[in-house]
Amino acid sequence: MPERMHAVIQRAFGGPEVLEVAEVDRPVPLATEVLVRVEAVGVNSVEPLIRSGEFPLIGQPPFILGWDISGVIEDLQGVTRFDVGDEVYGMPFFPRAASAYAQYGQLRVHLQTTLPLAEAAQAHQLLGSGRTTGKIVLTV
Repeated sequence: MPERMHAVIQRAFGGPEVLEVAEVDRPVPLATEVLVRVEAVGVNSVEPLIRSGEFPLIGQPPFILGWDISGVIEDLQGVTRFDVGDEVYGMPFFPRAASAYAQYGQLRVHLQTTLPLAEAAQAHQLLGSGRTTGKIVLTV
């Protein structure tokens, strides 16, 4: 497994332009955790508020946004409910972004648009327009 991965990070509060795709260390699952190779991330309406600093839910940057995830379990420690290779969706809990509640069975979601991970700033601009009627998803 690779030791590094790509993630959308921000190093300062601000507009969509503060978002950047960077290579970061791959998390290592702790006891009772799974590591999911993320294939898609839902962009939530609260994220522009967190990104701008208006709603400092996760503290000061640097941090990684994106919590509605779907993908495949790549590694696990002390977990018996899932197996490596299982497709799951979940939402990581704070403060450890590597932790998530995972479920079987990927929901039927109304999509506004799907964009590549590198276009996270555009996804935030779309959210800021107030005109979205469905989920915006970034694919990895």
